Amino acid sequence: MTVSLEIVTDPAHGGRWTSLRAADRQWLWHGTATGRASVSPGDAFVDAGGLEECVPTVRGTPDHGDVWSRAWKREGDTDTVHAERFALARTIRTTAEGAEAGYVLTADPGFRFVWAAHALLDLSPSATVRIRPGARTRLHPEAAPLLDLPWPAGAPWAEGDWPAPLGLPMDRFGPDDGSAVGAVVDAPDCCVHDGADRLSFALEADGQPLSTALWRNLGGFPAEDPYRSTGVEPMLGRAFDLADAGPEDAASVPASGEVRWRLTLAADCRCA
Repeated sequence: MTVSLEIVTDPAHGGRWTSLRAADRQWLWHGTATGRASVSPGDAFVDAGGLEECVPTVRGTPDHGDVWSRAWKREGDTDTVHAERFALARTIRTTAEGAEAGYVLTADPGFRFVWAAHALLDLSPSATVRIRPGARTRLHPEAAPLLDLPWPAGAPWAEGDWPAPLGLPMDRFGPDDGSAVGAVVDAPDCCVHDGADRLSFALEADGQPLSTALWRNLGGFPAEDPYRSTGVEPMLGRAFDLADAGPEDAASVPASGEVRWRLTLAADCRCA
């Protein structure tokens, strides 16, 4: 059965997706942080929830990228934002199967970046994520206390195979346990199962590295006032922080000056 998807965005406040609804199911989590409506470029990130467009990095500087704190301009069905070194255009449309978002990033040839559709989802403790078994998965240093082996000294990540890289199951969210773990999986497609509900993501881009990032914060972040937030994040690139990205870990603008990609979403039972 095909279920229609309805998406609402807020161009004036970073182009954030504020609603992703399938029938009676609201998929996006919303936090209680205040001040999101008054931020300016260079301000500390305000975690209001929803889906943030993170580019040219997710972690690092600027935190969560350089466009979440800028006003976007809407012309017709396209939203555009301009940063210092690039411009990003996004067009969202409904489809017979769900919805898709088309992107165009314009910058000087050779400009390297990471982009993530930083979707924080409102998921129950029984929710799971389905990704191709065996996909290489990078765990980040916050996972170290949960592993049975020492963390490689100075390494930005350690690799294993999905769904349990280095013995840590990452395909389930579970109840709050005071942990917070980020991972990047070398796979462009995934499907979230939560009870009878399904939400799938598929990412396409010619000649660019594609992955799916996960953020499983079960009451472990931030240290001073932790809360629960669970993210499933289609990504161009394979690193949270652009500063850690090797030659094959970031997207790169070709001679044409443009990178195009498409994110397809569906809310039906096609995924296993």
